[in-house]
Amino acid sequence: MQIWKTSALALAAAVGATSLANAQEREQMRIVGSSTVYPFASYVVEEFGATTNFPTPVIESTGSGGGLALFCDGVGVSTPDITNASRRMKVSEFDRCQENGVTDITEAKIGSDGIVIAQSADNEPLDLTREQILMAVAAEVPQDGELVDNPYTNWNEIDSSLPDREIEVLGPPSTSGTRDAFEELALEEVSVEAGYPEPYSTIRADGPYVDSGENDNLIVQRIRENQTAVGIFGYSFLAENSDTLQAAAVDGVEPTVENISQDAYPVARSLWFYVKEAHVGVVPGIDEYTSLFMDDIMIGENGLLVSEGLIPLPSAESAEWRDRVANSVPMERSDLE
Repeated sequence: MQIWKTSALALAAAVGATSLANAQEREQMRIVGSSTVYPFASYVVEEFGATTNFPTPVIESTGSGGGLALFCDGVGVSTPDITNASRRMKVSEFDRCQENGVTDITEAKIGSDGIVIAQSADNEPLDLTREQILMAVAAEVPQDGELVDNPYTNWNEIDSSLPDREIEVLGPPSTSGTRDAFEELALEEVSVEAGYPEPYSTIRADGPYVDSGENDNLIVQRIRENQTAVGIFGYSFLAENSDTLQAAAVDGVEPTVENISQDAYPVARSLWFYVKEAHVGVVPGIDEYTSLFMDDIMIGENGLLVSEGLIPLPSAESAEWRDRVANSVPMERSDLE
């Protein structure tokens, strides 16, 4: 077994070396990942293309999980150089990277974001507890000491104080970092207190929760067209559409910049990107791009991305992450445990 493992690793390294050589054929950086980070990264991509002599990078919104899967496929021209994520890399993803020869990764934390539950601005304001959100979207709910299939179809069936409206929640798919964070922060954290025997985050598939893909702008558009629906997406999309959308308070707290940055808003998370160091110096412009992204001019307290909806990190923490990226400090498995 050990001989087989050693041989497999040697073969992976040889394939990776060949693929890396082929990466020289690609002049444009390739960036994938989170739909939440996408607007911020796209801004940096455009600025990078306009102010440097490097080709404008190609960027795709694939979702956090989808981007990390592509990133960890291996080293070489067919794999991305950077992936964005609206959650931190999982240990299982780190292990897959290592197995596929992506052994040298730099991690960058760029700021924070709140996950909002938004509706049409024409509706009456909505104030939800996380337990009410859980009851609306969970596949099963506790009744009489056991879990049963979720019977709720209207909000006022959960609590009479809620509107007499059909439950229609437009949300991200399972590949999305927003979905991961929503399940953890809005569902798991309150599930035991709500009567579940253990942490629970399985989302119903019988209609009231609608998997709406990775394009948050489509969710925004559908909410504008349908006053019954509510949507789940990052704060930046709310900020961009505040004239037509409003966010529900969660546990009595509004998703404002101040509340999110101070961790007062209960459904807030961090935003990241990951750099494949094996591609640095081979695919041109990676160091220069990451340097621009991490600069105060982009993610500082008065940075350009703040006006786009990014919630900045405290200045000392931002400086620490900027130094880690500038020095290509490799991430360790223990960082994620």
